[in-house]
Amino acid sequence: MNCHRINELLELLTPVWQKSPDLSLLQLLAQLAQEAGYKGELQDLSDDVLIYHLKMRETDKNQPIPGLQKDYVEDFKTAILRARGMLDE
Repeated sequence: MNCHRINELLELLTPVWQKSPDLSLLQLLAQLAQEAGYKGELQDLSDDVLIYHLKMRETDKNQPIPGLQKDYVEDFKTAILRARGMLDE
């Protein structure tokens, strides 16, 4: 894990941990893993799961996933034609 990812994870964890200061770090990580729907062993929990969950935790569950919004097309027919290269972006 490089320094950027460590800093990002710490920056995202800090406000969450401050809301539950009575939890140890492992208890907090277990709680976040459970919220994210992670079923594996805590030792196998990736930083990607934590970062993504912490970023998306307070967002509206009906919103499209960031990064996919640019590809979102409300009309199915337009989406198919665009995917087949029949329509320009």
